[in-house]
Amino acid sequence: MSSSTARPQCHLKLCIATAGALILWMSLLACGGGGKKESLQEFYPGNAAVPTTGLAVSGIEPFDTKVSALLKKWNVPGAAVAVAKNGQLVMARGYGYADFEAKELVQPDSMFRIGSTTKVLTSMAILHLHDQGLIDLDTPFLKVLTQYQVQSGGDARLANITIRQLLHHTGGWDRDIRGDPLDWQKKIAQSLHIATPVLCPDVIRYEMGQPLDFAPGTKFVYSNFGYCILGQVIEKVSGRPIELYIRDEVLAPMDVYAMSIGYSHLSERGPMEVKYYDYDGASLVDSLFPGEGKVPMAYGGAEMMTYASSGGWIGSAIDLTRVMTVIDGSRTAEYLSADTMTQWEANPGLPDWSGNGTWYGLGIFVHDSPRWWYHGGSLNGGQTMLFHDGNGYVWAILTNSRTKDPDTFSNEEFNAVYDALGSGMEGSAVDLYQQYPSPALPPRTK
Repeated sequence: MSSSTARPQCHLKLCIATAGALILWMSLLACGGGGKKESLQEFYPGNAAVPTTGLAVSGIEPFDTKVSALLKKWNVPGAAVAVAKNGQLVMARGYGYADFEAKELVQPDSMFRIGSTTKVLTSMAILHLHDQGLIDLDTPFLKVLTQYQVQSGGDARLANITIRQLLHHTGGWDRDIRGDPLDWQKKIAQSLHIATPVLCPDVIRYEMGQPLDFAPGTKFVYSNFGYCILGQVIEKVSGRPIELYIRDEVLAPMDVYAMSIGYSHLSERGPMEVKYYDYDGASLVDSLFPGEGKVPMAYGGAEMMTYASSGGWIGSAIDLTRVMTVIDGSRTAEYLSADTMTQWEANPGLPDWSGNGTWYGLGIFVHDSPRWWYHGGSLNGGQTMLFHDGNGYVWAILTNSRTKDPDTFSNEEFNAVYDALGSGMEGSAVDLYQQYPSPALPPRTK
């Protein structure tokens, strides 16, 4: 960052820090638990250094210092950070271990679970279909997903929930009241007389017979289930599996070819993908997959396909910045039409749940400063942040462990990158996107 670039105002920093629990890291933990605690493992004992990979660009020292200190403090094995400025990649760095046991280092383009940052991809797919005239955002979702009907005992208001309300997280589900339906694997499986893991269509069938928690459209309450529905809308309207539609119609035009839906087991670890670690002392959980017994939360505690449209994708920090630099038009023409782009970031006019001038657009958190967008993710095995500021910077940070206190960690994660950027990093004078192309890795969907 040059000395002439204005540093973000402190009120945004406070906004992120005070609203982190609601905004960036929505828990996606699967059901289960109570098993024997795993033995403690210290990745960086004593004065052990955190190894780094990637080009040591001008001004990298504050990043190396702050990210390394963050990993050591929280005992997280690895992270990757990427920073773009005005559409060019100026910094890409790997920290620590992709696989601690094998001493395999995180590379700048290593792949991680991105958790709820997946919702940015889902929103782009829905809005792309809207730009093609194939979806009216104010259509009730049940008029698209005609294979589902409100069941006896279900809430009649389900029939009126629109696609726009699902994008805004105003559909009527409040997980602080009833919990997150995507976590109810055993309950839904028993109710529908099916085996775990249950997938999004199963959860929708179950919820068609359940009450809502508030009148749709009246307030924001973050809902993974709402985005589960949106994934089914994408498949119904496009006639294609959600992964293939997003890869071909959203990511490929952004020069991103490596991202895909992740797998649930260590044996299925993909090319360039890191290994995931539970926090120290985490209990083993009951695997969702029959016959596996107790397993680490990060492997077998969730079926990634269940989160295909709400939190199940994997990607690199570099590719996440690629996505955002196309959305904002700084690297190529904006992906969405001007009108749809305006709707994507517009304030829906709901009660200010944050108290800091922050709202949720059609798939992104927005602050009232121009073009301040962000989304985060937290899923078994990892945490993610993707941020776009009004000064031309886009940055992403990903880790391969979900900490015991993800909300506090996410605030410190934000502050580490925010403060490092504020130290005056100039970065590479050459666009590093050319050095790190997004390889055409295979999708999960066959």
